[in-house]
Amino acid sequence: MRIGFAVPQSGPWATPENMRRIATRAEELGYHELWTFQRLLYPVGHPMGPTYRSVHDPLVTLAHLSGLTRTIRLGVAVVNAYVQPVVLAKQLATLQTLSGGRVSAGIGLGWVPEEFEAAGVGMERRGRRGEEFVELLRKAWTDDVVEHDGEFYRVPAAHIDPKPAPGPPQILLGGTAEVALRRAGRLADGWISSSREDLSAVAGRIGLIKETIAGAGREAASFRFVCRGVTQVRPDGAQDARRPLTGTYEQIRQDVAALAAEGVTDVFHDLNFDREIVTADAGEAMRRAEEAMEALAP
Repeated sequence: MRIGFAVPQSGPWATPENMRRIATRAEELGYHELWTFQRLLYPVGHPMGPTYRSVHDPLVTLAHLSGLTRTIRLGVAVVNAYVQPVVLAKQLATLQTLSGGRVSAGIGLGWVPEEFEAAGVGMERRGRRGEEFVELLRKAWTDDVVEHDGEFYRVPAAHIDPKPAPGPPQILLGGTAEVALRRAGRLADGWISSSREDLSAVAGRIGLIKETIAGAGREAASFRFVCRGVTQVRPDGAQDARRPLTGTYEQIRQDVAALAAEGVTDVFHDLNFDREIVTADAGEAMRRAEEAMEALAP
């Protein structure tokens, strides 16, 4: 099991100083990966909650932190496929090269209609768009001459250089529907759960993906099953029927071990999804976050 930690990215605690502190301390403590997430906008009156109200850009954040770290991996969970794939391919290729090959690129389909509208992209046929999106990313990273004439995207014969070094970033796909899980098994280097994932269902999702990998004749040993940990430290413990990764440090460590037993390869603790963190004073939020980093370190 590889353990990661999410960067302060949402709310008052997401200051440049706190981002840098979490990144460097996570590397010192042996965490495997730093993680960010994307929220382009927050529609007025939307009930999605405080985590999404004020969010820094995930790739710019990782680019900044890549220069302060040396070994810890850099993951985004996720960038949604309403962005332009060739532009994203260039950004990710540059980040991969500058960081020395540490990038995990999580790709999602998106679910907020207003974001699609603002990006000038239709929300229909998102699954098919996502498949073509991944296809074009891989072409941009590997083909000497990139040429694409698809249903959603067109690229004239062109060189898109330099290629990412030492190789392309890993692509992780999200989703919980059967079609999304099978898509990940066919096309991706890994699958990543969402913040709303029912962790009691993870074993079944992993089984379905492994079945798809085998059916496609792909290599399963290196495939990553990444769990976004909506981690909420509650020192007094949680009540019966508690949500996994909520409770005391000991309960959370036991939950991580249980996820490993079900086939999860990576868990990252994301305090951005704890209302008590993202609505707290920045100093108090960081005090709690640093305590959690120490207690939950690999």
